[in-house]
Amino acid sequence: MKISEKLEKVREYENAMGARIAEEDRPAFHLSSRVGWMNDPNGFSFYQGKYHLFYQYYPYNTVWGPCHWGHAVSSDLIRWEYLPAALAPDEEYDRDGCFSGSAVELPDGRQMLIYTGVLKKEMEDGTVRDLQRQCLAFGDGLDYEKYEGNPILDVEDLPENCSPYEFRDPKIWVGEDGVYRMVACCATLNRDAKIVLFQSADGVCWSKGKLLIQNFDRFGKVWECPDFFRMEDKWVLLTSPMDMLPEGFEYHNGNGTLCLIGDYDAASGTFIPQHDQTIDYGIDFYATQTILSPDGRRIMIAWMQNWDTTPGYRLDPTSWFGQMTIPRELSIREGRLYQWPVRELEQIRRDRVCYENVYVNGEMELDGIRGRCIDMEIELKSADPEHPYQKFVIKFAAGGRYYTMLSYHPDDSIMKIDRKFSGSRRAIIHQRRAEVPSLNGAVKIRLILDRYSAEAFINEGAQTLTANLYTDMEAERITFSAQGAVSMNLVKYSLV
Repeated sequence: MKISEKLEKVREYENAMGARIAEEDRPAFHLSSRVGWMNDPNGFSFYQGKYHLFYQYYPYNTVWGPCHWGHAVSSDLIRWEYLPAALAPDEEYDRDGCFSGSAVELPDGRQMLIYTGVLKKEMEDGTVRDLQRQCLAFGDGLDYEKYEGNPILDVEDLPENCSPYEFRDPKIWVGEDGVYRMVACCATLNRDAKIVLFQSADGVCWSKGKLLIQNFDRFGKVWECPDFFRMEDKWVLLTSPMDMLPEGFEYHNGNGTLCLIGDYDAASGTFIPQHDQTIDYGIDFYATQTILSPDGRRIMIAWMQNWDTTPGYRLDPTSWFGQMTIPRELSIREGRLYQWPVRELEQIRRDRVCYENVYVNGEMELDGIRGRCIDMEIELKSADPEHPYQKFVIKFAAGGRYYTMLSYHPDDSIMKIDRKFSGSRRAIIHQRRAEVPSLNGAVKIRLILDRYSAEAFINEGAQTLTANLYTDMEAERITFSAQGAVSMNLVKYSLV
């Protein structure tokens, strides 16, 4: 299979430069960029006995640049092996970027990648816009050849009044009927988001797109990275809106995430939402993508980053930037999306430490409870139900002047993550809050740390709060404190 000169250059560069990054200078079990910049997960798929994850990639710098596709594989979703970059912007139709997309296995055994090819176009007023069209590549899990008929979809394949400059991020799947289906984001000329559904008999020749849902200015402006799938008797749409306004404790300002749960009317081709929620309530979470695993689990991964903090909060110096979340198993309970770390994470648990009925009133530490690569489950309740506690705080990645904090106020049902003392020297986003109702302050927290990140799963995954923390690795202490009396059960594992 012919590899372009540009892709060959990328592969030589990432192989040489990636080898210079020591294992201990990366996350231990989250996938990070092989070298340079990483953003959205792409092509999350199971192919030839392994999980494949591609990602938006600019290897030559740790800031965003013309997008390539990086590539990694795993047999367990926890231990990742880098493969050579899969795509480079090396054709006229994608010379300014191979943007996000997805992957599927074809009946002949090949893996097909579908992605957004970007070509910059000068407008009459002198401004430059990104012309976005959908493209294909075919390969064997290692090398991929772009389709000679690219691009396969452009603005003429969209419903009327759609912009050619906001048409991206195709997510493909094969239905039980053998038909290929795909959703992609687009927008009106005034940037109101739409999700369009396509279908195909072979994955190459596609129908004209039908409108699945339109935003009507409710959740931000343009949407990115859509995913649409069935769970039990409901359909779920995940997407990442830009320029959001908050609604209570949902939908923080800026670029966020959205989950819609409802019904799909196949006859009309429309999606009717019945429930909406933020996917993750923390600071660093965007651009979700899911897979149906061989054993039937719906598993989601996301870019563990916030666009608004990328310039100001990072390791310095570093030759990599960007990491993915822990893959998460999804479920629907009482009409709401729940998330939980994939069960494969339990394979790397070591050194169990357990405490029961610990009385917390004031600040304390516990023997054996420290570290930056840990999995810790905590159950809280008021020690005296007649006198409920007012506040509970976990400080982690703590040492000297540094710490990151997870706090809960039962009176107003607020869970907050706060990293302003984590070592940041910039006025960026440091706090996020979620509404977590409880009965007498009873709350369950699962906190997973991995060197440069924290992921908190609240009440068995009803809510999650995710954040990066670029804190000196010697800051390993964990403390607990309460205003009022708390009874706490705790189990902690090292993750190796």
